[in-house]
Amino acid sequence: MEFTKMHGAGNDYVYVDCTKEMLPNPGAISEYVSHRRFGIGSDGLICICKSDVADFKMRMFNADRSEGKMCGNGVRCVAKFVHDKGLTDKTTITLETLSGVKEIEMVVENGEVVGAKVDMGKPIFRATEIPMSCDHYIFVDQAIVLNDNHNDVTKEKVFYNGTAISMGNPHFVTFVDDVDSLKLEELGPQFEHHKLFPEGVNTEFVQVLDKNTVKFRVWERGSGETWACGTGASAVAVACIMLNKAGKQGEPLNVHCKGGLLKVTHELNDHVTLEGNAVAVFDGVIDIPESVINE
Repeated sequence: MEFTKMHGAGNDYVYVDCTKEMLPNPGAISEYVSHRRFGIGSDGLICICKSDVADFKMRMFNADRSEGKMCGNGVRCVAKFVHDKGLTDKTTITLETLSGVKEIEMVVENGEVVGAKVDMGKPIFRATEIPMSCDHYIFVDQAIVLNDNHNDVTKEKVFYNGTAISMGNPHFVTFVDDVDSLKLEELGPQFEHHKLFPEGVNTEFVQVLDKNTVKFRVWERGSGETWACGTGASAVAVACIMLNKAGKQGEPLNVHCKGGLLKVTHELNDHVTLEGNAVAVFDGVIDIPESVINE
């Protein structure tokens, strides 16, 4: 299998040209190549396919085999892939995803794409559409209880206030005093598998630095902690502006993640735009065992 390892702000995937033929058993292949000890090492696998409704189609698979709906960092790298590999001569393309068709405007320097701006669409707040299992119509600055189902009555319940937003993927945005001190490997799964989120959830832990700048860490469903999350950064900006924590609608907010800087604007037309880099790390060829393909 020929591939290109790429990342957007440290959110890294293995990219494969599937415009002629789709990979067999892509979920299993994603798990195989994503392993950071025994594989290529990535947050997942992204297949670039033909589309009947857009210039290209993206199918993305997490490190645990599950198929994701949307990846804001991934779509920028798809744009770089199709441009730099000569699959298109356009500098603005449309891309079909499971959360709709996205428009990507490339930043080109010396003939290569170095970044892109993506129209991420409108945020979704209705709880049933996120989806959430709760009685709230929307879930804004409300408490989630951790350890609620724990049989040990001596186990202290922990409360986190946060806001649920879908940007193609479900997100729960919560604000903390210090993101660096969090034990995310312990906290993250408790949110991801919480009973309020029947399809799981990505959780963003946000620290406000100033009125124009925030930083966050993210626990993604199916992948664990990642160095960036484009839909997550979008949800962070929307929550910051909605709750008057930082930023202003119509102006870019600096959103720092472990892998770098993303600029997010909640536009006046309610769409969210995401700007960031797109980096090719290396090209390669890997043998996929028949045992993986035939699972």
